[in-house]
Amino acid sequence: MKKIIIAAALALAAASGANAQTVNAGKYTVQGTNLDGSSYAGTAEITLASETTCVIEWETAGVKSTGVCMLNGDAFAAAYVLEDAMGLIVYQVKGNGTLDGAWTITGKDGSGTEVLTEVK
Repeated sequence: MKKIIIAAALALAAASGANAQTVNAGKYTVQGTNLDGSSYAGTAEITLASETTCVIEWETAGVKSTGVCMLNGDAFAAAYVLEDAMGLIVYQVKGNGTLDGAWTITGKDGSGTEVLTEVK
């Protein structure tokens, strides 16, 4: 019985590794929805610091912001500062490398959406 459980655990670990997503360093286009439902667009650049951590810089509507980010499985999260507020965005890493996210910012109700698409 122990051998079956160990074999199942090893198979699950191997399958999890095969399904692991990744985030590439580089430039991305940004398409998003603000808290009020209006849309925005811009660019982002991701610079990897390790296999799981990075720096992300956005420019939308002429405003720049910088954040620290982390990859965990297919979740990619970034904490950032926008003008005088702190924000948080959590993306799901899609199989095609697209990042599909939801974000919020301190002092505001609700959440917005954002999709990053790698510029190739």
